[in-house]
Amino acid sequence: MALNVKMIGGGVAAAVATGIGYLLLSRDEKAAAFRTVSREGAFSIRDYPKLWVAETVIEGMRESAVACGLGKLAEYLFGRSGGSRLTIPVLADGDEDGRGWRTRLVMPARIHPENLEPEEGVSLRALPPRRIAAVRFTGENDDHALGTHEAELRRWMKAHGLRAAGPVEHAFYNSPLTPARLRRSEVLIPLAA
Repeated sequence: MALNVKMIGGGVAAAVATGIGYLLLSRDEKAAAFRTVSREGAFSIRDYPKLWVAETVIEGMRESAVACGLGKLAEYLFGRSGGSRLTIPVLADGDEDGRGWRTRLVMPARIHPENLEPEEGVSLRALPPRRIAAVRFTGENDDHALGTHEAELRRWMKAHGLRAAGPVEHAFYNSPLTPARLRRSEVLIPLAA
């Protein structure tokens, strides 16, 4: 019984943290810069410049781990950047050991990482310039939907002779409080040169 109460309490806390984080992020948000190389329906190839991100890894199931990670990053960055707006999307992928999820927030150009004090569990790092294959979709962004869209993207990549250069990433643009049919999400896969 006590374990169930803790699990429910943890789920509620994660949902609240996610909602607050996304609401803070979604006001006047600015999307991370990229150049579209080609587009075919919902599929595209993009070139991203070097991007600075704040990231954290939380163990657990994807949805709750990403929610907790987002809450931690939003608290960290809003507290250190004077509450100014951040950049979307929220990026998430599995961590290297497969036990948790890495959540990333792209930092706007005006926030300089060297001016931010470190915090335990939060890393600041540069993602190098890279080419990404992406599929954009609206609606549910649960594990089933993400898996379905990843499979579609991999088939599209294969049909176009493209090879993956890294693990799949998920990009979320809206608050979980946004009605599912209005949510925008993407599956991203880094491409080999």
